[in-house]
Amino acid sequence: MPYTQKFQVGVIASTHGIRGEVNVFPTTDDPKRFKLLKEVTMESERDGVVLLHVQSVRFFKKFVIVKFKEYDDINQVERFRGNILTVPREQAVKLEEGEYYIQDLIGIDIVDEDGNKLGKLIDVLQTGANDVYEMERADGGPNVLIPAIKQCILDVNIDTNTMKIHVMDGLM
Repeated sequence: MPYTQKFQVGVIASTHGIRGEVNVFPTTDDPKRFKLLKEVTMESERDGVVLLHVQSVRFFKKFVIVKFKEYDDINQVERFRGNILTVPREQAVKLEEGEYYIQDLIGIDIVDEDGNKLGKLIDVLQTGANDVYEMERADGGPNVLIPAIKQCILDVNIDTNTMKIHVMDGLM
């Protein structure tokens, strides 16, 4: 399975002031990571993929206010509303042992302890206690919610695109 090579860190929501700053809605677990970014890639239907250099970062309410070296005027950045900001995998937040990027998990095959294919992981729901994996069943039945706990998730192998689970009573 090819690994995700870029990760979305935010979406440009609007301009901020007249000096070319933008309000970015962060789509990362840790908005403070913007302080460490030197470059981001902006994906735009109009401009294509553009490499931007981060000049400054501030925080205001739910937004990250970002100034790019390439732009100094509101008129230059107002067309960026809705554009996605990404970083390459090398700049993504480092994971602890047993943690995985959600983008790498989406689409993974879910199998039982005997290797029988149960379905595909289609979504990760982040809750306060633990994540919950949503599986689209291979047999066409209703989607199943699988708690991401060690009693249920036995093994995850990104290289073979499989997640082995223990089917707890009542799960299916």
